[in-house]
Amino acid sequence: MLQAKLRYDDDMLDQPNDMNGETNFILAIDGPAGSGKTTLALKLAEHFGLAFLDTGLLYRATAKKLLDAGATADDEVAAEHAASSIAATDLNPDQLMTEIIGQTASKVAAIPAVRIALLDFQRRFGDGGKGAVLVGRDIGTVVRPDAKHKIFVTASVEQRAKRRCKQLQERGVAAIYANVLEELCQRDARDRSRVVAPLLQAEDALILDTTDQSIETAFENAKTLIAKRQTAA
Repeated sequence: MLQAKLRYDDDMLDQPNDMNGETNFILAIDGPAGSGKTTLALKLAEHFGLAFLDTGLLYRATAKKLLDAGATADDEVAAEHAASSIAATDLNPDQLMTEIIGQTASKVAAIPAVRIALLDFQRRFGDGGKGAVLVGRDIGTVVRPDAKHKIFVTASVEQRAKRRCKQLQERGVAAIYANVLEELCQRDARDRSRVVAPLLQAEDALILDTTDQSIETAFENAKTLIAKRQTAA
């Protein structure tokens, strides 16, 4: 599996691409947990030779800072302080992919002050270069509503739970499907019901349902969607 992380290096940015001469190419990818959006987004960033940001790492990094400080997800002041101090060097996925950090990240992401504190970092990412691929839950609606290319990646919650179980087992973590399914349902509810920047499909986003698709099939279908948007422009 591809490892999702912030990428902004010259080797990647010099790769061939088929952006049809577009400049400041911004691709916004949103969707629920386990839909495959992050792996897909990284493959598209590598294909187009663009900078890549998994915005979920910002909230995981905030959660880690919060936990390291001995605070909890309901301490909104501490959470805002943690978010305000986030730097690119904090976005190392190897240190952020534990279950406790993931659960805490989902909770702190619902705090308005945290989202505001992290918004500028996301909006500035990729500016001044060829563009960027950003993946999250509110990229097309809040972070980069100006993006020409938007894809909302989805999948059934049952399929997402199966994928999540497999990911955990590959890391050597015991996972029970029923528990993972319940946690995903709870996370979906938090993401969709939060007051600030809820998980929503942007009106101009194209939908990609990956329920029955491999990552390679989803990748090919995503490129087709982008090409159609370019042709229609």
